[in-house]
Amino acid sequence: MSGAALARLRVQLTYLCRHGRIARLSTPHLFTELIQHRKLYERDPRFPRLADKVAVKDEVAAILGPEWIIPTLWHGRELPARPHWPLPLVVKSRHGCNQRAFVRSPQQDWEQLRRRTRRWVTRRYGYWLDEWLYTGITPGLLIEPFVGASGVLPIDYKLFVFGGRVAFIQVHLERETAHRWIVLDRDWRRRTVSTDAPPCPRSMPEMIRAAETLGGDFDFVRVDFYDIAGQPKFGEMTFYPGSGLYPLDPAELDAEMGGLWQAATEQRRRNARSAASL
Repeated sequence: MSGAALARLRVQLTYLCRHGRIARLSTPHLFTELIQHRKLYERDPRFPRLADKVAVKDEVAAILGPEWIIPTLWHGRELPARPHWPLPLVVKSRHGCNQRAFVRSPQQDWEQLRRRTRRWVTRRYGYWLDEWLYTGITPGLLIEPFVGASGVLPIDYKLFVFGGRVAFIQVHLERETAHRWIVLDRDWRRRTVSTDAPPCPRSMPEMIRAAETLGGDFDFVRVDFYDIAGQPKFGEMTFYPGSGLYPLDPAELDAEMGGLWQAATEQRRRNARSAASL
C-alpha cells in the first residue's frame, strides 16, 4: 500500500472512531470532512509559517501592528537550566497544539518541565493524524509572559473565518478548572446550548476586523485572540481545528460551516477564472 493510501486509511479510521461514519473525502460537504480533505490534499506553503507560534508573530505584527502581539521572552530547542524571566510565564511548543505549561511559582519543578518539553521537541507532532503542515515547522519551544489576571487564564476567543468573513466565534471558558466552550455567531447569538454565553467583550469588533484581515486569502482559517484589560491580543492561526475529530454540537453546525467553506472555495475559483480571462 502506498504512503498516500495509508494516510487516507488512517484518516478514515480516526474519523470513523470519533464520528461514527466514514468521511466523504472525494466529495466533502461537512466542516469536519473538509478538514480531513485539507490534511490530505492541501499543501499551501503559507500554512507552516502561519501555524508556527514564533514566526507568525512577525507576520501579524507587520499586518496589524506590534501592539497585537504577546511578546516572546525566549525561544529555542531546550529550556535553559533555570528560568530567567518574571513569573508567571507560559512555556509552549512552537510546532504543536495543546503543548503548554504555566509556571506560576519559583517552587514549581523546572527540571521536570525541562524533561517534559524535551518530549515535545523530539516527537513528530501531527504524524499520526496526518496533519501535514506541522512537518514544515522547526520543532522548538517558546516562553511568553502570562497574560491572565490574578493567575487565571484569559477567555479564549476563536474566530472562524470563511472566505475572509467571520461567521462564528467559539469561546473557551475556565480552561484549567471547569473547561467548557460555546459557539456564537458574529452578532453574539448563541448557537450551542451547552453553557451560557459570557458578555461580549468591547474589543470584539476589533477582533473580527483583525481576523478578517488575516484570513482574507483563505477559504477557511481559525484565528484566536484574547481580550486583556480591553486590549485585543493575537493568539494563533489554526488550519486544522481539533483535527476535524470533535463532533460539533449541535450537529447542524458541521453542515453549516461546511457550506460556508465550500462557498468560499467556489468564490475563489470564480475569481481565479475571471482573473485568468482578463
